[in-house]
Amino acid sequence: MKIIVLGAGAWGTALAVSACTNARVGHEVTLWARDAGQIDAMSHQGVNARYLPTVELPSNLSLSAAPLALLGQDLLGYDLVVLACPMAGLRGLLSQVNGVKAPVAWLCKGFESGSAAADGLMGHEILSQVAPGLAAGVLSGPSFALEVAQSKPTALVAASSDLRVRDTLVAAFHSASLRVYANDDVVGVEVGGGVKNVLAIATGLCDGLNLGLNARAALITRGLAEMTRLGVALGARAETFMGLSGLGDLVLTATGDLSRNRRVGFALSQGQTLAQAVASLGHVAEGVYSARTVVQRARTLGVEMPISQCVVDLLDGKIGATQAVTQLMGRGPAAEGL
Repeated sequence: MKIIVLGAGAWGTALAVSACTNARVGHEVTLWARDAGQIDAMSHQGVNARYLPTVELPSNLSLSAAPLALLGQDLLGYDLVVLACPMAGLRGLLSQVNGVKAPVAWLCKGFESGSAAADGLMGHEILSQVAPGLAAGVLSGPSFALEVAQSKPTALVAASSDLRVRDTLVAAFHSASLRVYANDDVVGVEVGGGVKNVLAIATGLCDGLNLGLNARAALITRGLAEMTRLGVALGARAETFMGLSGLGDLVLTATGDLSRNRRVGFALSQGQTLAQAVASLGHVAEGVYSARTVVQRARTLGVEMPISQCVVDLLDGKIGATQAVTQLMGRGPAAEGL
């Protein structure tokens, strides 16, 4: 299979490396970046020094920085086009690959922000606006890029309403170290992938304040209820949130030390400003950018999301770390449920 990954950040690089080294059948894989200097450095150094400096790039991985406008015709020769960009870049990249006949899949998780017209859209909603003719879907699930690149056991979910897209993603990436499950509930998979980032900020805050494991378990469990409420209101199936992109991704992102969103919450608990916390990462923490749009969409639908609302208030500077805990624990009693 001929695969191109557009975006040479940590996740795009890791997936390209995995496809080259672990596939049960041989793939031709190209990793593309806008920055010609980055590609030149990767070619000479044999690693992606900025994002995955400890992972050696396989010799059969092709690298490219050709302008996408020139790649347009060449993209027709690929069997799969993977968009490995942050959520903020998905709209533009989908527009640029519009017209490609091969299946297209994006890797980003979150809700679009920064535009009043966007209204906090998820990937599949952006697709319907800018490239409705594409056969496309999302590859998601609990996965730290470094561990995928190191061939550590991982399970992902390929979600699309198009069977051909799901089958192509499974054929492209399923291997001895990477198990890919198929799912047609795109809404559920995307809600899970987006909301877990917001909840991971809350859990990082909890851990940074040394509130204990009881508090962490409560946050994760009630956070899963919030995620499910929003997803069902948007048309997802409730059972999707007990799967890889719901519970699985939430547990990983909320508890794993490699989680950027968790680290933001931890940094805020230590008195850092949001700007300092984000700057210290060197990478995008999607929860910071999508928290407000998550809560905005929930409010529009009449869905209560108290943990997510606390995260927004914290990020906006309306409350401090200890006030966020007081705000949550001061809520009145209620029956457990969604």
